[in-house]
Amino acid sequence: MKIYYVYILKCADDSYYTGFTSRLENRIQHHNQGKHKESYTYKRRPIELVFYCEFTNVEIAIETEKQLKKWSKVKKEALINGEYEKLPNLAKKKF
Repeated sequence: MKIYYVYILKCADDSYYTGFTSRLENRIQHHNQGKHKESYTYKRRPIELVFYCEFTNVEIAIETEKQLKKWSKVKKEALINGEYEKLPNLAKKKF
């Protein structure tokens, strides 16, 4: 069974990058080595892996990545810190 990963990197400028891969260690190395000059992380190295989760269903992994990319920095930090109870109240939109 193939495993897919959704991950969050903390960049040198304190921003976050969210990605998806089936080879997590290899992908982190590519980010740190600056393998792709056009990538978000290229000018924001070094990066640090701060969160990842595993999936066996590629569609769910891709949907999760898309969802996390829309989250605010504060909401991502709550996830990274394991503060799951805060997540529902940290939506971007304020009503």
